[in-house]
Amino acid sequence: MFTIQKKEIENILHSYIFPVLPSHLVGLIGAISASQLVDLMEIRLRVNKPLLLVLGSVDIMVSPAGTIVNDQNGAYLCTRDDINKVVQIISKNSLYAFEQELKMGFLTIHGGHRVGLAGQAIVDGGEMKALKNISSLNIRMAREIKGCGDKVMPYIFAGGKRVLSTLVISPPCCGKTTILRDLIRQISSGNQEFRGLQVGVVDERSEIAACKNGIPTVDLGPRTDVLDGCPKASGMLMLIRSMSPAVVATDELGRAEDVWAVREALHAGVSILATVHGRDSHEVQQRPYVGELIRQKYFDRYIILSDRPQVGTIEKIIDSKEHKILWAKE
Repeated sequence: MFTIQKKEIENILHSYIFPVLPSHLVGLIGAISASQLVDLMEIRLRVNKPLLLVLGSVDIMVSPAGTIVNDQNGAYLCTRDDINKVVQIISKNSLYAFEQELKMGFLTIHGGHRVGLAGQAIVDGGEMKALKNISSLNIRMAREIKGCGDKVMPYIFAGGKRVLSTLVISPPCCGKTTILRDLIRQISSGNQEFRGLQVGVVDERSEIAACKNGIPTVDLGPRTDVLDGCPKASGMLMLIRSMSPAVVATDELGRAEDVWAVREALHAGVSILATVHGRDSHEVQQRPYVGELIRQKYFDRYIILSDRPQVGTIEKIIDSKEHKILWAKE
């Protein structure tokens, strides 16, 4: 399970989140004690709806006085101007420069924090071209929690020399990227039981490494190379050709080309660390494209996460080749 200290959430808020919010929203959220916000995962803004703070599996509303309320009648109601100001700050008044990100429905800010957007889609030929009249924002916190992968590490090394290809499976907001980040750090750093390995990271959404000007702002270990903002499929093969990693890591597999790239990397003798949305391997197997990963047993290990009782709970560690549960939550 993931835990975070009060000073860490204060640093995230003041260094990354507050700079993209209008000053009056900063005042409302800043008035709440940091000890009450240690489980803060999301800040949600919707036009004419209450300002919501998501704390783990629950959410709270904030009043115009900066206090926690349970009744939406007493909550601060977000305005379209609030949302427009956040988007303007993030895009530096140039949404055109973020056209590709908007097509995917999110923007990534410094620190690897993702801002999801919803509104009026402009579609041409069945393909989304742009997003306008943005009416909802979801600011999702990226957390660096060192040691959250400790339980997994003994199960993903073969003889202390080779990393077993591992797929982290969980529903959204259950800590996939957080645990992936720590596994990368530990594999790259090594310890008394194994030597650190060269790791290549394809960070298509800039969430894993939280790069600023191409340099990671989180600790991914001393032997890690990052391709920031690069599509997964082309990035995996590019790293293999250029940086000769023993392990390639990436987040949120889903497209046909992602599956093809995973197969090519494994054929090249490179181990893969990746994540995918799903409740378990059976659910993932039913999905197009990524289902092939399960059916063909591309991965050696499955790590199943949930948010019960809190985000980052490891439910099971599975040996996919032997259909064997290696570890399960009691």
